[in-house]
Amino acid sequence: MSKENFRQLKPFFSILLVIFTLFSIVFLQMEERRMGYVVLKLTRQHKKVQEEKRTKEISLAKITRPQLLDHMAQQKFTLKKIQANQIIHLTDVEDIPVAKAADKKIAKKDL
Repeated sequence: MSKENFRQLKPFFSILLVIFTLFSIVFLQMEERRMGYVVLKLTRQHKKVQEEKRTKEISLAKITRPQLLDHMAQQKFTLKKIQANQIIHLTDVEDIPVAKAADKKIAKKDL
């Protein structure tokens, strides 16, 4: 390619560059708009899911409140309220300091 031919093609290349740049700008703006709509749609879905979660948590709290469970236990299963002497503590006897002291006294008596 001679210099003369290249000089003749310079305006054509510059116009192609300008057109390509404009098309790129338009494409990027359209893509930005499309992503904006996607974000808007996802935000609406997120709010809807959060509201649904909140209502389910409230209904779960209503269902599992202690008064309702107590009432259901007494009505459906004919259970009675517990008394203080019915509670069994399942702690290890060796972990209780009083039990350790009592064990030492018993051991001394055996000697």
